[in-house]
Amino acid sequence: MKKNKHTCDLSSCFLCKNCLPEWSPAIAAHRKNFEFRKGETIFREGDPVTGIYFVNSGVVKVHKKWDQDKELIIRFAAAGDVFGHRGLGKDSVYPISATALAPVVVCYIDLDFLNASLRTNYPFIYRLLQFFAEELQESEKRMRNLAHMQVKGRVAQALLALRDKFGTTPDRAIGFTLSRQDLASFTGTTYETVFRIMNELVKDRIVAVTGKDIRILDPVRLGLLTKEEPYSSPSIPI
Repeated sequence: MKKNKHTCDLSSCFLCKNCLPEWSPAIAAHRKNFEFRKGETIFREGDPVTGIYFVNSGVVKVHKKWDQDKELIIRFAAAGDVFGHRGLGKDSVYPISATALAPVVVCYIDLDFLNASLRTNYPFIYRLLQFFAEELQESEKRMRNLAHMQVKGRVAQALLALRDKFGTTPDRAIGFTLSRQDLASFTGTTYETVFRIMNELVKDRIVAVTGKDIRILDPVRLGLLTKEEPYSSPSIPI
C-alpha cells in the first residue's frame, strides 16, 4: 500500500456523489487516497475497523473464510463502490477481508469523519440505507442459492452477475477477467467443479473461453440453468 498523489474528482465515488455539494471541501480535507497492487490485502478478517473505503479505480474482492482452507467471495467492489462498511457496529472488527484483484486506488475516510458526514448529509444517509438493504437482499439470495441451487446453476448465475457488474468488451467478453479459483470461491464450490462445468458450457456452446476471457454466447440458455429444480437437501453441494 502507498499513498496516491492523484486525488479523486470529488464527484465519482459513493461518498462524493451522495453528500451535499457544500460538504466537498470537508471531504477533500479529510480523505486519504491509497494505491494497492494486484493481490495485495487491504484489510483482513478480524482487523480492527478504523474507517471505510470507496473505490476510485480497479476491482476489490470482499471475501470470508469458509472452512479451514477455503474462502467465499461475498461481492466485488468496482469504481464508485463502497466497501469496509460490514465492520461498522459495536464489535468494530472486520468480519470479512478485502483484496485487490487488479491495481486499485481507493479513497479512505476514518470513522470520526464518517460519523460527521452521516450527521450532516441526509442524502448520504438515505442512499447508504438503500445500499445496505439492497446488499442484504442480495446476500440472502446468495445464501439461498448456496443451500439449494445446483452447482451448474450457481456457476451460470455467477457468470451473469459478473456480466451485469462489469459489462462486456467489444468482442462480448465479460469486462473483467476472473481466475477460475476466484470463480469457484464466488460460487461456493471447488476449482475442479468449476473447471468441469465450464467445459460443459463450452461444449454446449453456451459460453466460449479464450485464455482467461469468457464470452456468454447464449444468455437465455445460461439463464435457464438458474431455474432448474433445486436440491431437496438443505446442505451446500460442492
